[in-house]
Amino acid sequence: MKPWKTLWLAALSLSLSAVAPAQAQAPEPLKVIRIGVATGGVGSNPVRHGGTSTALAYTDGVLEEEFKKDGVKVEWTFFKGAGPAVNEALVNQQLDFAWQGDLPSIVHRAGDVKTKIILGSGVRTGLYLAVQPDSGIQRIEDLKGKRVAVFKGTNLHLAAARALASKGLKERDLKLINLDLPTSQAALASKDVDAVFGYVGLFDLRDKGLAKVIWSAAEDSYQYTRQTVLLVTDAFAQRHPQAVQRVVNAVVKTTHQYSDENRRAELFAQWGKTEYPEKVWREDFVGQPLRVRLSPLLDPFLVGIYKDSAEQALQLKLIRKKPEIDSWFDRRYLNTALKELQLEGYWPSYAADGKLQTR
Repeated sequence: MKPWKTLWLAALSLSLSAVAPAQAQAPEPLKVIRIGVATGGVGSNPVRHGGTSTALAYTDGVLEEEFKKDGVKVEWTFFKGAGPAVNEALVNQQLDFAWQGDLPSIVHRAGDVKTKIILGSGVRTGLYLAVQPDSGIQRIEDLKGKRVAVFKGTNLHLAAARALASKGLKERDLKLINLDLPTSQAALASKDVDAVFGYVGLFDLRDKGLAKVIWSAAEDSYQYTRQTVLLVTDAFAQRHPQAVQRVVNAVVKTTHQYSDENRRAELFAQWGKTEYPEKVWREDFVGQPLRVRLSPLLDPFLVGIYKDSAEQALQLKLIRKKPEIDSWFDRRYLNTALKELQLEGYWPSYAADGKLQTR
């Protein structure tokens, strides 16, 4: 046998011996699905949180029911450290899915943590500006030189930055103080800050006469609202694509059930058992159809917001490089769910400028 042929056969033998074990190895049976949630919620057992389809899926136990027949356990972990804490768990490979806002997820993508965005869950969520009740601050423009609290590193941060920029203000034009939501509300009540960018917890301060809410993102423009999504790690999706599809199908089905306006009272009663009372959720959703706020769609609006947020994060030096966004959105699972559940066209799609898309 010619020397070159001997070498070729040896090389072929080695390559086949390397491939054969890999082909023989089947994925390990799925035993547990680990889901991280970027909020501390309320209560200990079970922990509850409200405002999104992911919260509804948790409270109704739909994923537990979906995988019960397979003996697969669903583990939910709620992170009081919000998005940054979820990122740490993702880096340490402690999660398979994550519910998280735009900024922290952009941070982990910029750090080469491999995930895919598979579902909108908490889009066009409210952002509010509250000030001291006797304050002369009447609008965002009046914040120049003031002490303003915002939870940095979360999706409130970039939404607030966009709102400030739209009124001609940059972060350096005011004294921006990094405080989590409960601490920022306490600081406003004690008059240690002049204003707070926050969520519906500010309504409680207002009702107690400790604050005045002077601005709402949803009433101004959807461009200043907050966005959260459900992500899956690339590693889990590669090993268990069918499980990912079942998760998406279950959440979409639940989202559809609660998008029915006839269930609005039931929805708010459900969320009223969480961080905030029922009346707060009713006020937060005033003027917004449930199909708008509960939409799971990965539409041009959501993609555009993530692109803008990535640019913002780079300019604010929150990340060292701007991540690529388009391929991050994986619509395969959602498209399949919408088709199987006959829900194509059910939720409204919004354009990048925040306006309703016409079909």
